[in-house]
Amino acid sequence: MTDRRDTPIFGPNKFRIGLFGMNCSGGLTMSKVPERWDASWENNRKAAKLADEAGVEFLLPIGRWHGYKGETDTAGASFETLSWACGMLASTSRINIFGTVHVSLINPVFAANQMVTADLIGAGRFGLNIVAGWNIGEHEMFGVRIRDHDERYAYAEEWLSLVKRLWSEDEPFEFKGDYFDLKGVLCKPKPWNGGAPMIISAGNSPAGRGFAARHADGLFTSIRELQDLPQKVADLRAERGENGAGIYASGHLICRPTTKEAEEYYHYLVYENGDWEAAEHTVQIRTKGGSTSGPQLAKMKEAIISGTGTYPIVGSYDDAAERFRQLSEAGLNGIAVGLVNYVNDMEWLAGEILPRLQRLGLRE
Repeated sequence: MTDRRDTPIFGPNKFRIGLFGMNCSGGLTMSKVPERWDASWENNRKAAKLADEAGVEFLLPIGRWHGYKGETDTAGASFETLSWACGMLASTSRINIFGTVHVSLINPVFAANQMVTADLIGAGRFGLNIVAGWNIGEHEMFGVRIRDHDERYAYAEEWLSLVKRLWSEDEPFEFKGDYFDLKGVLCKPKPWNGGAPMIISAGNSPAGRGFAARHADGLFTSIRELQDLPQKVADLRAERGENGAGIYASGHLICRPTTKEAEEYYHYLVYENGDWEAAEHTVQIRTKGGSTSGPQLAKMKEAIISGTGTYPIVGSYDDAAERFRQLSEAGLNGIAVGLVNYVNDMEWLAGEILPRLQRLGLRE
């Protein structure tokens, strides 16, 4: 490989698949089922290798410092994502692997060199998922004030501008902005092959979308209602142009050979073994202490238990392939999915789902 755009996430597949959240205990699932994800280092390494061999395009970790409480405390234990990415890149040969960085919690000079290290380990397969910050409790844990919403993106803009200069400039420079006043700034070595790691962002607000349009190669968005997605994607594409790796969503995948089996497993996962205490806590975080009752929030809690509130894809292997086709037709370039168990479930993801997507013309 001579160019990072030869990596899978820039590749020819019309619809690309990533694994989301496997660096965290429980993955995306808040359920007490015995097969729930054990995020040991060996399991992460094994899942990464299986994904690499299967042709999955990318791994996307979650940057968390607090868990979701309850009996399961999903994400209560998690690997720091830049260190994790280094290990995963060293264990694989082709797959793109991201680090998720909360810019308000890490110095840009330090982070720039960490990310160069990961990028050189992966020979250009590393990417940066940049997060402006939202979790008040985690910021308090660091003793860092969380800024007003739009100011977070102003800070992120200055932070990333500094990092990009560190990656590209060969001589020490001084930097004085609204948030940083630095002297003798320099980073060596430089990123792989003289380029810069791929950058993705998940901003959904006007400020977040504007930031992504200026800086991101790939954009992540949320799916609320499938029928609204084509217009949402078209608006995002018009706003940012098509200058990178495309537009993605996050979801979770629960599949069995038949629709009935999948629905029965979903009931077992959510209603027989769901951690509703953790779901209640999560809703309180997301509603900033507001009401946690009502039909809409009840549905949200269900999606939180099955996949931390990401878009649910529940059904047979054929159902899942058809839903991916619909998401592709809506304009998405791919999706990052959580699995109940990233090792065990890779068997049917690789053996059943990916071949169906090939037959649908979504993958080569």
